[in-house]
Amino acid sequence: MSRRVLLTGGASGLGLALVRLMADRGDRVLAVDLADDRPDTIPAGVEYRRLDVRSQHDWDAALAWVRAEWGGLDLLVNNAGIATGGRIDVEAISDWERVVDINLLGVARGCHTVTPLLKEQRSGQIVNVASLAGLVHGPGMASYNATKAGVVALSETLSFELSPWGIDVTVVCPAFFRTNLHESFAGKDAAMQEAGVRLITQARTDAAAMARIVLGGIDKRRKIVLTEQLGRQAYLTKRFARPLYERAMLAQAKRLARKAGQDPAEFLP
Repeated sequence: MSRRVLLTGGASGLGLALVRLMADRGDRVLAVDLADDRPDTIPAGVEYRRLDVRSQHDWDAALAWVRAEWGGLDLLVNNAGIATGGRIDVEAISDWERVVDINLLGVARGCHTVTPLLKEQRSGQIVNVASLAGLVHGPGMASYNATKAGVVALSETLSFELSPWGIDVTVVCPAFFRTNLHESFAGKDAAMQEAGVRLITQARTDAAAMARIVLGGIDKRRKIVLTEQLGRQAYLTKRFARPLYERAMLAQAKRLARKAGQDPAEFLP
C-alpha cells in the first residue's frame, strides 16, 4: 500500500537512499532539505521543499502542504542531522548549541509538528534516526552522543505516549556507514574530527545498503532498529557485560589522550 512520507535530509546520504527506495516501490514522498531549489539528486516523481529543521516556520509550512496536497500523513522520517565530535574541554559551547539545535531539537520539532495530524487520523508512524552513539557512548564525542541519546529517549517516550492513538514510533541506531555526513564536521577539535572522518569514509557499508536495512525495520514497525552485528554486540555488551564494556571504553579514552599528546599517567595520583 502506498504511503505518504515526509523525510528530512532527503537530498543526500541515508535520506536520499531512503527516498529512492520508497519512491521505487510507489510511496508518495516529500523530501525536504536545505537547498532552495530542487536538487538534481531527487528522483522524478518525488516532491521537494526547503526545510531547515531549526525553523518552526518551515515545519509549519511543510505541514500545511501535507494537509493541502495529501490530506494526511502516514510516515514522518526525522533523518536530518550533522556530525560533531570533540573533547569536553576543547569543543566550543557554540558547537554544542548547533548540534543540539539540529540533531535533537530538529527531531523534537518534527514530532511536535506532525503529532496533532497523526492523532486526528488515529494512525501513522514516526521514525527518528539516531545512531549507535545514542546507545554506546565512547569518549571524545560528548555532544554527538548526548544528542543521539536524547533522540533515543524521546523516541521511547513517544512510543508509549502516542500508542493510544495507534501511532508507532521507531528509532534507528546505525553504526558508521559511508555517507557525506563527515562534510558537516565543524569545530575546534581537529583530532576527533579526523578520527570521525576516517570511521565514516572507511566503513564497509554504504548508504544504499544501510537504507535497505533501515527500511526493513521501519516496515516491521520495530521500536528500535540496530543495523549490524557490531552494533548489536556493543549494545549487548554494555547491558550484560558491563566490566568488559568499561575496559574497552577506558582503553579508547587512553588512546585518545595519547594521540592528543597527553600521557594519562602524568595525571594519575
